[in-house]
Formats: sequence, C-alpha cells, structure tokens
Amino acid sequence: MNKRLNAQMAFLMEADKLKQIIRGTTLASGARYENSGEHSWHIALYALVLGEDAPDNVNIDRVIRMLLLHDLVEIDAGDAPIFGNHDATEMAEKETAAADRIFGLLPPDQATSFRALWDEFEAAETPDARFAKSLDRFQPPNQNLASGGGSWIEYNTQFDQFEARVGNKIKRGAPWLWDWLQPKAAAWFETRGKR
Repeated sequence: MNKRLNAQMAFLMEADKLKQIIRGTTLASGARYENSGEHSWHIALYALVLGEDAPDNVNIDRVIRMLLLHDLVEIDAGDAPIFGNHDATEMAEKETAAADRIFGLLPPDQATSFRALWDEFEAAETPDARFAKSLDRFQPPNQNLASGGGSWIEYNTQFDQFEARVGNKIKRGAPWLWDWLQPKAAAWFETRGKR
C-alpha cells in the first residue's frame, strides 16, 4: 500500500508543476496569462457544462479525464502556442518523452491507463478524443474574445490562420460550437482588417 501511495503522490506532486507553465492565452479578463493547470481545469469544466450536447457516442467522464491529463507533458515540453512558430515534429518528440517520464511515475496500472488516455487524445480518432480536442481549441478563442483579442493580437493572427488551426479541430468534434463561435470570431477579425 505505501509503495502504491508513494508513487501516486510522486505523480501528484509532479503534476503541481503544470501550474508553473505559462500559456500564450490570457485570462478572460486579460489581467495576465493563464497557466496550463488553469487551462486544464477550465476545459474539463467546459466538458462538464457543454457535454450535454455532445454526440450520443461520447462519454463525458472519459473526456474530462483526458482533458485533466492532456497537458501534463508541458511540464517537460513547455507550451506550444497554436499561432506560434515551433517545429511540430520536435515538439511531438518532447511530449512523448515527457509522457513516458511523467505517467511512468504512477503505479503500473494507472500509468498504463492514463497514458492510453493521453495517446487517445493526441491521436484524436475516437469520438471522445475528437470532442476533447474540440474543447481544447474552443476555450482559447473565447478567452481572446473576452479579453479584446489576447493572443490573436500578440501573434498577428489572420482569420484564415484561425480557421485552419482552430476552426477545423472544433468542427471535427463539436460543429455546433464552431457554428456559435465562428461569427463572433469573424466579426472580431473583420473589424481589424484581418479577414
């Protein structure tokens, strides 16, 4: 029992480091940048609230679990802002190594289970993962709209970039959320001559 609890506590103490990873998106108030721990909590809450409209074959409990775990790899790999310039292949390698290390802290059964959820989220092929990935892409633009532009201003984002990098992921798993968000985002970009 102590060995298992020691491993679980090692993982939980390591996970606390996610609160130190600063993301490229501000809080809705624009007061400061959010950290990855806050983001993971917030999108898990998005799943809880918005899950009532998810497709029938989506298991919201699994989606919430994925969202709580999905960014833990940023403890080692850092955040890769969606509109930033980074090597996607290099980042994927860093994240895989981080997943090996961080989930490896857990007892073997939990390590296998949590890692499988993380891999499923990354692949975004199952209904649960597609919905989870959609929520991961849906939250930041809402923060940007609330804060007056946030990372869109910082990264000089154009609407076509936004649609390609964010819209396509949202449409794939939660098209009704894109239908709601798209006109709001399009209006923001249009008023700034970025559409």
